[in-house]
Amino acid sequence: MSQAQSGIRSIGEGAPSRARMRLLPLIGVTYFMVSGGPYGLEDIIGYAGYGRALLLLLVIPVIWSLPTSLMVGELASALPEEGGYYCWVRRALGGFWGFQEAWLSLAASIFDMAIYPVTFVLYLGRVAPSWTAGYRGTLWALAVVLACAAWNLRGAKAVGEGSVGMFAVLLAPFVVLVGAGLWKGLIGHAGHAMALLRAPVAAPSLAGAVSVTLWNYMGWDNASTVAQEVDQPQRNYPRAMLISAALVALTYILPLAAVGLAGVPADQLSTGAWADAARTLVGPWLAFAVVLGGTLNGAGMFNALMLSYARVPYALAKDGLLPRFLARTRANGVPWASVLVCAVAWALALRLSFERLISIDLVLYGASLLLEFVALVVLRLREPALPRPFRVPGGTAAAIAAGVGPALLIGFALYAARDERVGPLPALAFAALVATAGPLAYLLARVSGSRRPPAGDPSRP
Repeated sequence: MSQAQSGIRSIGEGAPSRARMRLLPLIGVTYFMVSGGPYGLEDIIGYAGYGRALLLLLVIPVIWSLPTSLMVGELASALPEEGGYYCWVRRALGGFWGFQEAWLSLAASIFDMAIYPVTFVLYLGRVAPSWTAGYRGTLWALAVVLACAAWNLRGAKAVGEGSVGMFAVLLAPFVVLVGAGLWKGLIGHAGHAMALLRAPVAAPSLAGAVSVTLWNYMGWDNASTVAQEVDQPQRNYPRAMLISAALVALTYILPLAAVGLAGVPADQLSTGAWADAARTLVGPWLAFAVVLGGTLNGAGMFNALMLSYARVPYALAKDGLLPRFLARTRANGVPWASVLVCAVAWALALRLSFERLISIDLVLYGASLLLEFVALVVLRLREPALPRPFRVPGGTAAAIAAGVGPALLIGFALYAARDERVGPLPALAFAALVATAGPLAYLLARVSGSRRPPAGDPSRP
């Protein structure tokens, strides 16, 4: 039976260029996979104060975001395959490590994805509290999951174009906020504002500030999993990574600098305080717009990340490591079975009692990221002739050095999180248990996979 007869085919196979994501939509989805706007930055100020927070937001992109985006740019342009980082690690290090890469990413998604529909509900509740009271909040969160699943079934291009629109709407209130803050701070009382930027906070925590900053800057590799649905991936991936990195840094730094210069005390900024700052500096109408932007933050990040994560089970199924059902696609190339299964898994996680801990995300994501940097170096050494439309500048030594900064930051963040807990277990031990379950999962996948041919195998009767 052929792939076409079985309903299984490669995503993007035979798709015209106009049906794929171009550069601007790719930038849009990358932005939402990493950031989704300034929401969530407030805790950095509470830990470090304005001055140190701005310094972290300036320095960490150079050590963390830039090397990672360069690595993704090289590997995504050299190996533009559906499944992205899973395919890179599999090619460089073999099937076992490729599976671990996929396992770490999907495990992290369980702890990460449920928070975005909840974020949507929290901001919606500030607009209309009665709408989200009681069970209604869960229904709204479930509606976000279902709406994003339906959106994803329309294809990567639809998700990318929608991300561009949400980017413009979400950031429009912050443009006004930044303008008002800078005018008040620089024109009104610049001297007092500069003193406020240097003011200490009541309970400083450099480790906490670094961890939150890293979390807000991670996710650059997520866009790689939809490579076959991107127009001219060899050209567009490097550009999208570098432009997105600059956009994320700017949309973090400018709002924080503006409210700091305007004289808003650091101790008054906690999660959700952007609306309060907007009300103080401009008025209730801007606060309302910022709150509505928060709903787009939750929905937009969930929508973009669903696009990314759903391609990983598809790629595993194509390799015979998950049931063939997950490799089925629609006529437009969308892996509909994988999208729906992922949506169900994340919907079931909505009511779990655990909170997303940054330390868990950093353990799982950090391990997968380091595997990608190893794959970058191994492929440079083993396959020097592999066509690379874009390269990390500076030769193989620079490719090796690129992973040093991210590795050191991950190590620091893990050390800083040594006292966090998940129930009776330390958070790091809990995350390590999840990670070490990967080899067992691989063994089970190999055993079950040996009983069936890989997806699309024409020898299947």
